[in-house]
Formats: sequence, structure tokens, C-alpha cells
Amino acid sequence: MKLRKGPKNYRNRYGKGKIMKTNSQPGGRRSFHLRENAQLYLIMLPVLLHIFIFSYIPMYGIIIAFQDYFPGKPFFSFTDTNWVGFKHFIEFFNGPYFGRLMRNTFSLSFYFLVFGFWVPILFAVLLNELKNGIFKKYVQTASYLPHFISNVVVAGMVLSFINTDGIINTIVKMFGGTPVAINTEAGYFPAIYTITSIWKSFGWSSILYLAAMSSVDPHLYEAAKMDGANRFKQILHISLPSIRPTILFLLIFAIGSLFSANSEFILLIYNPMVYETADVIGTYLYRDGLLGGQFSLGTAVGLFISVINFALLYFANTLSRKYSDYALW
Repeated sequence: MKLRKGPKNYRNRYGKGKIMKTNSQPGGRRSFHLRENAQLYLIMLPVLLHIFIFSYIPMYGIIIAFQDYFPGKPFFSFTDTNWVGFKHFIEFFNGPYFGRLMRNTFSLSFYFLVFGFWVPILFAVLLNELKNGIFKKYVQTASYLPHFISNVVVAGMVLSFINTDGIINTIVKMFGGTPVAINTEAGYFPAIYTITSIWKSFGWSSILYLAAMSSVDPHLYEAAKMDGANRFKQILHISLPSIRPTILFLLIFAIGSLFSANSEFILLIYNPMVYETADVIGTYLYRDGLLGGQFSLGTAVGLFISVINFALLYFANTLSRKYSDYALW
């Protein structure tokens, strides 16, 4: 019996004209996909709820950036809400610290990007080449530990190291040098921040690269050896290409956060004498927005920085999509 075929359905074998839905139909594909991945969606559900409750619901508070808000006043009220438009944005742009804050925030993040982004990549590649399993596990564990140390503890260690009688000046005196109060010299702060941030994060950041390289087929390395490729060429032509998507994705995120320095750590190690190179947007928001009670101004500054970071993220993603095969969207 001849069957009448349609683009997205077919008649039953008895020819009675009953339409049978198949998985090729859009609705069928969606329901089949949901059934097959139901467990994965259930696993993701708590995380999605957490993000929705703590990240999306509070976003309505952005409106106080356009108000003169005081704690206790309603966000929406025809009588008590004082709408001021872009007053707080203009106040921040015309403020005496605008240039310094933007420069310091960008420069500290840029230093970390330039000097720190490649460190976990290099560490992961070298660690992947180790053949001694016990030593490899020990190095991995030791490199991960700084990530789990509290910023307060790390800041205390750093301040004790850079004091006049700290270990750094002790070594300087051993070689006949003159001790320097590093913690009060503004010129040293970018180096202190960058080195400490790299030390604290490179081991943990290397996990993604190690995971990507662990999925490489070992036969590729064996074939390369048979063709006469040494260890360096194997890294260059097999290991690095295997982690290229991961590198590009993390680079996009890093560029998208160039105006988001680690304010929590900076607050713990800076002082008024190094504001010239250490004061960033996050520390300014803490002092004037939170401690100073200028909540509308703080919200306006935070919204402004979020817009800039999103623009940088979009720009980096566009370039990645244009010049490579990888992009976030």
C-alpha cells in the first residue's frame, strides 16, 4: 500500500488518514529532548533557582540609581519617591576621583590579564607532561591550596612580608640594601596586587585546561612520536590546540571584567598613602556608597561599570566569533 508522505508527518499503514506525530516534528523533538535530559535539568534546577533568587530578583533595585533614595523609603511611590534622572551619574563623572578610579581599576585588571592569564596555561601544559603520578598529584594539590585560603589571611601575610621589618626588607638588608616601607609606596602596589593575585589563582584556574587536555586521544601523541615530533612539538601541535576553545572562552570573560578588580582584597591591603595607584571603583563604592550612605550614587556607579563590562564582553565575543570558530553566543 502506498503511503502519503508529508514533510513532517506520515499516514498509518492502514491508510485511514490518522496523523502520527514523530520526533521529527518540532513539538516531538522538544518533548523527546526534555524526557531524555530530565535528570540533567533536575540537577541544574537548584543552581538556576539560586541565580534567579539572588541575582535576578534583586535587579529591580537598580532603579534607585535614578532616585534620591534613603533607607526606609519605598522604591515606587507617587509621593515619597524623588526621581532625579541621571544626576548621580553626572556627579560621578564630574567628581574629582573619576579619572583616578577608572585608571586604577583598568590598569590593575589589565596587569593581571597580561601577566597572569598565561600562567595557568603554562602550568597546566607542564603538569600534563609529568609522568610521575605521585609527584604530579602533589604539585596539583599544592597549587590548588592558595585558592582556598581566605583573602583576610593572604592580606595579613602580604602586609607582614612588605613591612619595614618584614621578610622582604630583611633579605634586602642581608645584601647590603636599604629597607623600604613598601606598604606606603604607591608605586609598588600594582606589582604587589598582581603577584599575589597570580599566586592565589593560577593553580585553581589550571583545572579547566588540565581537564581539556585529559580528553585528548593518546594515539595522537603516539602518532606524533612515530613521525619524529619531540615533546615541544607535541605540546605545540596537540596539547595547545586541544585547549584553544577553553583559552578563548576564558579570555572573553577576562576582557569582560577589565573594570572589576578584586576590591575585597584591595580593601584589606591598601591604605590612604597608596590611594594614587590602589583606589579602584570597588573601594570607592565601599567608602562613599556603603559607609557614606550614598546608596543611589553607589548604585549608579555600579550600573555604569556593569554596562562597560558588558560592552567589553560583547566586543571580545564579536572578535572571537569573527576570527575564530568559538564564541559565547
